[in-house]
Amino acid sequence: MGRKWPANPLIYEVYPRSFNDTTGSGVGDLNGITEKLDYIASLNVDAVWLCPFYTSPLHDGGYDVADHRAVAERHGTLEDFDRLVKEAHDRDLLVMVDSVFNHTSTDHAWFQASLDGDEEKAECYVWRDPKPDGTPPNNWISQFGPPAWTWNHRRQQYYHHQFLSCQANLNLRHPLVQRMFRETLEFWLDRGVDGFRFDVVTAYLFDPDMPDNPPARPVVASRVTGPNHNPYSYQDHVYDLLPGDGAAYTENMRKWVGDDIYLIGESNTGNDAIEISKSFTTDGRLDGCYNTLPPTVSTNPTALADILRQLDGDWCAPWWFSSHDQVRHNSDLGDGSPESAKFFAMLLATLPGAALMYQGEELGLPQLDLTKEETTDPFDLLYWPDAPGREPPRIPIPWRKDLKNFGFTKGEPWLPMRWDKALSVEAQEDNAESVLNFYRRAMAFRKETRIAAPDKVECDASDTAMSLRITKGDERWLVVFNFGDDQLPVPTRQGMAPVLSHGWDGRRLPKWGAAVWEGVEEREETACN
Repeated sequence: MGRKWPANPLIYEVYPRSFNDTTGSGVGDLNGITEKLDYIASLNVDAVWLCPFYTSPLHDGGYDVADHRAVAERHGTLEDFDRLVKEAHDRDLLVMVDSVFNHTSTDHAWFQASLDGDEEKAECYVWRDPKPDGTPPNNWISQFGPPAWTWNHRRQQYYHHQFLSCQANLNLRHPLVQRMFRETLEFWLDRGVDGFRFDVVTAYLFDPDMPDNPPARPVVASRVTGPNHNPYSYQDHVYDLLPGDGAAYTENMRKWVGDDIYLIGESNTGNDAIEISKSFTTDGRLDGCYNTLPPTVSTNPTALADILRQLDGDWCAPWWFSSHDQVRHNSDLGDGSPESAKFFAMLLATLPGAALMYQGEELGLPQLDLTKEETTDPFDLLYWPDAPGREPPRIPIPWRKDLKNFGFTKGEPWLPMRWDKALSVEAQEDNAESVLNFYRRAMAFRKETRIAAPDKVECDASDTAMSLRITKGDERWLVVFNFGDDQLPVPTRQGMAPVLSHGWDGRRLPKWGAAVWEGVEEREETACN
């Protein structure tokens, strides 16, 4: 307690399983993160977000939690966690942990007790009787595509799950569940945690009457999160997802932790994304609620400008491009080159609001291919060979260019590492023009100026370019991005040196080029006007 969060922080996401292994098991661990805290601090981030390191059967990459207050043996011990927190704080890094309360693993003691006839524990989940013909209670579909109901012969009932059948939904309206939720947050706060990231926070609550969802109109279906070949996109999720009720529910979470703890939620609904982010972040609720728009539209300058206009100074929706279950953006949005990687670094450094940086994006890592035999992710396997690509972003980090397994482990890594040696941290460290060192400069500029927490932002965009005029106190900046294939002249800036740039030749910006100039008049003409 007592450590202050900056406005609109930059948060570095670590997927522990794939970061650094100190035991030779082939799986990353908490001590491996501690060992690399100097590296993380060198990126000029404000905080580190730890993806689940809890006890889990790993059917969904750790997001199937069997014990919310225990460190999985593969990742270490509570003492290792305490040491990590202390060492992070010694480096002025804040610590955020992932909190998965929408569901538990079916291995969780409470779910197992419900199977054994403990009715109080059964009420903590969502058990329902079948229809008279034995079919599920309604037509709800899980977000991965199969039905959202699984039959259990021992209870002769169905249980609800919005994701895998091994991830049974909690009944978050139940007092015992709320007490467990609160006491779990308190447990980690007592160990020095500074913030929490809440998994799928928009999925917390549903209509208790459980009517059938109606079919989705085309415009609704086009915005549903996930691939359109997933039958989940065929429904309008008006009853199985109640983001309005869920937004009000976050007032409980704020009361449980107090005002100084940074709370961020994941919105997994693509419809009305900005409005929903705003509803989750009004006074007394979350500090931020990131949605699915940035990795969807961030090569479209007019769409980005529209997001900024909708936010209208309420920078409540953190920016992000990649994550532990989102395709690496330098391949998906960019072209896999160092140039496109640096372009997205410029976006992350200057767009207003908090930002999330996923491990390895600072190296410009591309999306590698995995075979079906190498893949463990259930969503990827379900739609193979048309996998959404959740597993490749979890391929472990390449630290050393010449060591076996790039220095990630002395054993066999849990996923194969077919990286180009030039992408390794070691290879990029001494290259002033590397993606890694560009990220460091860009994020140092963000941190020193706090440009991402502005007083005012004016945005202009065309089909191929975007400019931002940003004001903070007496400081003014002009930021210009070239999304197009042709070179972009910036006439009023010719001959003037930018304070941060990628690709600027004194007159023009190339494709993937971007630059920031200081001391700009508020309505100065740009190439986008």
